[in-house]
Order: sequence, then structure tokens, then C-alpha cells
Amino acid sequence: MTDSKREIERKYEATVDTRLPDLNRVSGVAAVDHRGVMELDAVYYDTEDHRLAADSLTLRRRTGGADAGWHLKFPVASGIRDEIRAPLSDTLPDSLAGLLRSRVREAELVPVVRLLSARDVHHLLDADGALLAELSVDEVLAERLTGGSATAAWTEIEVELADDGDPAFLDAVERRLRKGGVRPSKAASKLARALDETAPEERRRPKGDGTPRLRTAGDHIMAYVREQITAIIALDPAVRRDLPDSVHQMRVATRRLRSAFRTYRKILDRAVTGPIGGELKWLAAELGVDRDQEVLDARFRTRIADLSRTLVLGPVHSRLRVWSTARSSGSRQRTIGVLDGERYLALLVSLDTFLADPPLLPAAARSPQDALPRAVLKDYARLATRIGHAMDLPAGRDRDLAMHDARKAAKRARYAGEAAVPALGRPAKKFAKRMKGVQSVLGDHQDSVVARGALRVLAAQAHAAGESAFTWGLLYGQEEADAAASERELPEVWERASRPKLRAALTG
Repeated sequence: MTDSKREIERKYEATVDTRLPDLNRVSGVAAVDHRGVMELDAVYYDTEDHRLAADSLTLRRRTGGADAGWHLKFPVASGIRDEIRAPLSDTLPDSLAGLLRSRVREAELVPVVRLLSARDVHHLLDADGALLAELSVDEVLAERLTGGSATAAWTEIEVELADDGDPAFLDAVERRLRKGGVRPSKAASKLARALDETAPEERRRPKGDGTPRLRTAGDHIMAYVREQITAIIALDPAVRRDLPDSVHQMRVATRRLRSAFRTYRKILDRAVTGPIGGELKWLAAELGVDRDQEVLDARFRTRIADLSRTLVLGPVHSRLRVWSTARSSGSRQRTIGVLDGERYLALLVSLDTFLADPPLLPAAARSPQDALPRAVLKDYARLATRIGHAMDLPAGRDRDLAMHDARKAAKRARYAGEAAVPALGRPAKKFAKRMKGVQSVLGDHQDSVVARGALRVLAAQAHAAGESAFTWGLLYGQEEADAAASERELPEVWERASRPKLRAALTG
């Protein structure tokens, strides 16, 4: 069993001689409750090559204090982390192990650092006695457990906002601390500082921002590919936690990666990217079991809510609920099963191998201004052919299918342009924006096609149960009208996207 909380905190440098300023003078503070000193003993776990630390994740088993147990923290933004807690046990709970699988793979998690902290706690309270924030002065002793046995010691001040508190309150606390000579810590976390200060000299992290220099076409495409792979790995625990939009974002990352493999096949060897692309297609389809149903359900609920009550005949809401439940039953369990499966793990390993030894072709050594526009324009040509074919067909099933094919080509052209933006700048950005506009119109049309298919099923089920099918037929008509509107809009949107100067700008 686990629980989670959003942790918003700030850390400050201190010494054993640092004196806290009068915290009663912080705006909003009516009283400071000194809670005394507690002893904390935390062992931090990671892989031998510190994969969690590289992504700013921390996993610890802590005793002492009010929240003894296993704690896993995910970065959200500067000073903000999501903390997932599990009860104290001798071994890592399965619930936390699953959240780490995309990063850890089959590597062993081992103790890397032990932190012993004497925490002097102060509660900052408002006029009603409610907690605003907890301020602690921590005297820390760090001991390295792997890669040496060095130790380090320091004192720091930590201010953690109370649950549902206003983050602006931390600004007020910081102003008071700064007036007392206290300055923000340079370390992102206790673990980061411990690893840095106890590392052997030859393994100390080099200075600099670590940003690779992008000179060739291969450099640019590999940077884009690495970004998508990183997103897939980072979104895995978010999907497992069922966070909003996580499934959609993970699908987008898989599609962008697969699209890059196909668009830039003159730069990346298809003999390597082809099989990986096939597995990415499989993963996106599996993730879609949840996502597509969510989208349809939300679409129909919005449609029904917009109708006047006189047009909602029969048990429409209960019919939609039964239909939605039947279609989504077990889908979340299936998604978790996919992420826990060997096939998905093999895909992650293949992505690791790809990054470690990129299959670059000779064209990868060319300048990005030469190689990238050619690939982007080739995707554009494919889209132009499909758009022309779709607009030449009469309304009906064949045209629906052709517009769906054009939508996929528009998405690929858009992603191609987005991947080229760091190298080609504003022309690629504008190209991608125009392609997104085309994709949006075609996407609206396809959404209507899918919705009409579902509405036919709902109407048939209602009729078979002796219910009125009127409302479902009304929604079908609305979807049909929206599809027709998209078809009328497409020529205008395509005219803007197909202007020659838009493509000419890509080649300079």
C-alpha cells in the first residue's frame, strides 16, 4: 500500500553556528512552535551506475521521525517533488519497484549512501494555529556505501510548505532568512550533495552544463531522438500512477520517435530502426486502449451536457456509463501488464542499445542545413499527394479513409519540422505550425468518424433494450455536421500550408 504527496520545499546553506532570524516576523506567522530534535537514519538506494540520481530521483528507506518507511521522490519542478511512500519493510515494496522499472530495467538496486540527520524542527503557524510550513535545521553526516567509504558533513536549513499551502509563503520565509544572512543551497537534494562530496576525486562530476554541441545532421536528429526516449522512460511511472494526460503524452513520445526513424532514414539505418519502430507502434496501440476510450467518453458527455433536457430521451447517462464501463473494463490492468511485461522491457533495452551505439549512415555527417530540409520536404510531398487524393473523392467511406491517411501524413510532416527546428530555426517552426493546422482539421474529421461508429453501437443497444434511440441519433447528426464542416475547412487550411515560400524558406 502506498500514498503520495506533493512536496514543495526550499533548502539553504547553514553552519552549526548559524542563528535563525526571528521567524515571528515572517508575514502571516502568528507563532513558532519549536518541536525539538529528532534523529533520522536514511539509506538511499540506486543502481551501481546511479541511474536514479542521473534523473534526479531519490529512493530511501528511513527510520526515525513521523514518516518512517520507504520514500520515492520524483522531480516535478525546481523545489517541487512528488513523494510516494510505502510502509517500512526489509525489502523494497513491489509498488515502488514498478515505478522504477523503466529506469532500473533488470539492474540491482543497492545501498549507495547513508544519511544520519539530527533534525531540529520548527512549525510556523498562522493565527488559527494551522501549519503554514515546517522549518528544520539539519545536521547531516553522509557515508558513502558503494564506490568508497568517504564521509561528508554539513548543516542545512529546509523549509517545507504545509499541504495545500500557498507557495508565495515560502517567498516571505526566504526574504526573512536572507536578511539574516542565510543563502539558498547549491545542491538540489541531500543525496545529490552526498554523492558529490563523497565521490572519489577522479569521479567528481565535471563542471559545465553538459549540453552536447550539435554540428552535424546526425547530432541534431540524435538529440531529438534522445529527447523522445527520455520522455518515454520518464512517463512510465506517471502512467502507472494514472496521472492526468500521462498515457496521451507517452503515446505522443512513441509516435514522435517512430516518425523520426521513418523521416530521417537517410541518417539512421533502417535495418536497426525498423524493428524498434515496429515495437513502438505496438506500444502506442496498447496504450491507446485506455486513451481512446477516455476521449470518446469525454466527448459524448460534453455533447449530452450541451443538449437541452427536452432532447435527452431515455436513460442516456446510464446507457453511456454501461457502454463505457464495458469497453474500459480491465483496460488499466492491461496497460500495467504491458509495462510489466518482457516485451516492453526488451524495447527499453533496445532503446538503450540504440543510444549507446547510434546506427548513423554517411549522410549523418552532412550539415543539418543540407540534410534535414530534404527529409522534411519529402514528408511534405507525401502529404500533398494524400491531401489531393482525399479532396478528389466524393463524400463517403472512401473519402473518410483517405482523409485519415492524410492525417497520419500531416502528423509525420509536423514532427519532421519540429525535429528540424533547432537546426533550421524559424522556417522549420512555421512549417511545423502549418502542418499542425492541417493535422488538426483532419484529426477533427477522424474523431467524428470514430464517434459516429460508436454512436451507431449505442443507438442499436438502446433500441434492443427498448429505450429511445433519439438522442443517440441526434448526436450522430451533430457529428456528421462537424465532419462536413472539417471537409469544407480543409482546402483553406491546406492552401496556407502548401504555399511555395513556406517550403523555400526551409532550404534558405
